[in-house]
Amino acid sequence: MDFETAMRISASGLRAHRAWINTLSANLANINTTRTPEGTPYLRRTLIFESVPSDESFEAALREAVEGELDRVEVSAVVPDGRDFNLVYDPNHPDADADGMVRLPNINPVEEMANMLNAARSYEANLAALNTAKTLALRALELGR
Repeated sequence: MDFETAMRISASGLRAHRAWINTLSANLANINTTRTPEGTPYLRRTLIFESVPSDESFEAALREAVEGELDRVEVSAVVPDGRDFNLVYDPNHPDADADGMVRLPNINPVEEMANMLNAARSYEANLAALNTAKTLALRALELGR
C-alpha cells in the first residue's frame, strides 16, 4: 500500500464518520419534533456504511485483485429507523389526538450520545492514521535530500 492509498482510505473514514456525527446531531435536535412536512413525528435516522474498492480504475482493480483487496468506506444510504413512536399523554399539546395522546420520536438520548462518542473516536482514529501516513510520506521525502 502506498501513502496515497492510505490517505484516501483514511479520508473516506473521516467523511463517513462526519456524516454519522451529523445524523446523530439531527436525531438529537429533533428529539421532540412532533410534526414534519410529511405530517408525522420525526423519524430517527441511521446510516448504512458500504465497503467499496479504494480505486475504481481498471489498473487499480487488477492490482487489488492480485495483491489483496483494500476497501474504503462510503455512506450508501441514510435510512429512517423502523422504531415505533413513543405515545405520551398530553391533552394540551397541539398535535394530541382525541384521546390526548401525542406521538413523539423514539429517540433515546443516552443511545445517541453513546453513538456520538463512538463516531467521534472513530473519526479521531482515522485522523491519526491520516497524520501517520502524512508523516511517513514527509520523512520519505527527507531521505532523498
